[in-house]
Amino acid sequence: MSTSQQTDPLIGRLVDGRYRVRARIARGGMATVYVATDLRLERRVALKVMHGHLSDDQVFQGRFIQEARAAARLADPHVVNVFDQGQDGEMAYLVMEYLPGITLRDLLREQRRLSIPQTITIMDAVLSGLAAAHRAGIVHRDVKPENVLLAEDGRIKIGDFGLARATSANTATGQMLLGTIAYLAPELVTRGTADARSDIYALGIMLYEMLVGEQPYKGEQPMQIAYQHATDSVPRPSAKNPGIPEQLDELVLWATERQPDERPTDARVMLDRLREIEKELGVFPHVVRAHAAAATRVAVIDDGIDSGEVTKVLPGSFTAPTVTDDTDNATRLRRRARRNATKGGWLLALVLLLTALAGGAGWWFGSGPGSLIAVPDVTGQSIEDASATLSGFGLVAVPGQDFSREIPAGQAIGTDPASGTRVEKDAQVTVIISLGPASHEIGALAGQNVDGARQSLESLYITASGDPSRYFTDAAPDAVIGVWITPPGGGDAIDCTNGCTALEGSTVAFDVSIGPVPDVSGATVDAATSKLRAVDLSAVTTEEFSSEVDKGDVIRIADREGGGHFRPGDTVTLVVSKGPELFPVPNVVGMTRDQAKETLEDAGFEASYSLLWDAWPDALTKVSAQDPKANSEREKGTAVTLQLTVTG
Repeated sequence: MSTSQQTDPLIGRLVDGRYRVRARIARGGMATVYVATDLRLERRVALKVMHGHLSDDQVFQGRFIQEARAAARLADPHVVNVFDQGQDGEMAYLVMEYLPGITLRDLLREQRRLSIPQTITIMDAVLSGLAAAHRAGIVHRDVKPENVLLAEDGRIKIGDFGLARATSANTATGQMLLGTIAYLAPELVTRGTADARSDIYALGIMLYEMLVGEQPYKGEQPMQIAYQHATDSVPRPSAKNPGIPEQLDELVLWATERQPDERPTDARVMLDRLREIEKELGVFPHVVRAHAAAATRVAVIDDGIDSGEVTKVLPGSFTAPTVTDDTDNATRLRRRARRNATKGGWLLALVLLLTALAGGAGWWFGSGPGSLIAVPDVTGQSIEDASATLSGFGLVAVPGQDFSREIPAGQAIGTDPASGTRVEKDAQVTVIISLGPASHEIGALAGQNVDGARQSLESLYITASGDPSRYFTDAAPDAVIGVWITPPGGGDAIDCTNGCTALEGSTVAFDVSIGPVPDVSGATVDAATSKLRAVDLSAVTTEEFSSEVDKGDVIRIADREGGGHFRPGDTVTLVVSKGPELFPVPNVVGMTRDQAKETLEDAGFEASYSLLWDAWPDALTKVSAQDPKANSEREKGTAVTLQLTVTG
């Protein structure tokens, strides 16, 4: 054991009360990988531990957990399995499938250029695994030979979903452009966006490298290589290796088109074309086997961060897997039987076949896979029913819990190990019982942009039930003014505008502002109607007197009938000015000065006369004439001019 391993404090430690760390096998920029023993299930696993200085970084923690969730969603024989994810104190970790073997990068280093059968075998498996990811809506984002594992037992798997993202969230900027530059699609270089077709581009570069023995672009600086991806077209592999069939040439060119729309839409489409090529060439995937060695070399996918470190191996020698056309014993027996048939030796062939079958059956059911028990599927059962089912197969049920948006509370989500896994009799199987959807505390959303609010809730698995309801308000356009969340399965919607607690799987309806109703005060009716029609509002009119607004012009928009905010398609009422209201002028002729003044003011008018008359006693004054004349209609506040005379 090396000095670094002897001083590693995790060696020998029991993580989370379950995983005994045995040795360190890889170290990258984000995490260190150890081989460990799962004491509960008594199996070897790969334990990926995030570096301590990143434990407090929420972004890295999120990516670390995302790797577990992304890979765990994929149930495909060509994807590295993730069994568990957890936290032990300040240490975050993933538990992955432990696969002794080498990476495709190791194989390329040893052989430089692969044969056509080798290339087809590896590409068929990688495309199968990636097709499962694309079908689940996951973009890998870091496809490269370092992330393709060739196991000793012949399995070929793709791993390291640490950079994976759902296809609906495909923007990658700044630090998120972590994919190896040699496999980076042009759109990631120029726009920072990625989808399933970006993975296809990386596969095309990887296919070129397997066929030719080198990458298509070279440069002293990463930016030089990135520039070539963005501006150049990948050359035909046959220009470097004339032995490459034209069909594989065309497949590389199709996958590496600079425009994403011109590539295969996803891995399934590219896999279908590869299998057509296999039929055309008569070359099909073969078993990939690793030669026996004194000690096992372990390939573990790194964390995708360009740290300058590479996958480490345990001491020992290991010969690269080779594609073989070797046939097994059963095939030899069948061929021998056909040869004997031409000679009439049916009886001898039958005896040989029965002998082989008897020997094989004895091994299968005695010490081979037949002695193991396949874990039954108990999805949807209660813990009691699941325990009874497992007991009937000779297995022991252990209860576990997890949240689920699909399985109702109290029913089994699945098992660990998963259904179909073959285990020994009396082995413990964890039955994971649903707690129902997880709940989340949601902060106030009022005033936020509706797209940001929607994305925030979608990250909590709360989806919009339809387009937002839009209203004319004083808030900014596209600002949220109302949030209504309906629980999973229906029920009354709750007002979450200013925050609430909601379950995953809920649906949300938004009320959104489209800005205020246009101001039409002082405009003519025609101009106001045209302005409102432009924002999908129709208008009717009503009239009232106004001393401030000219007759025929709009005074204001009346309040909405029933209250609330106007919506597009509503009809608004325009209040139109009839001009000022007129009133009859009282007759004050014959009255004294003060009597006339009081009478006019009580009626809302003003008395106007020469101030010299205020020096006379009221009793000696008399109104002899007025202007305007009595009973003529005038606006209130109008001054009435009085002519006064002296009486007596």
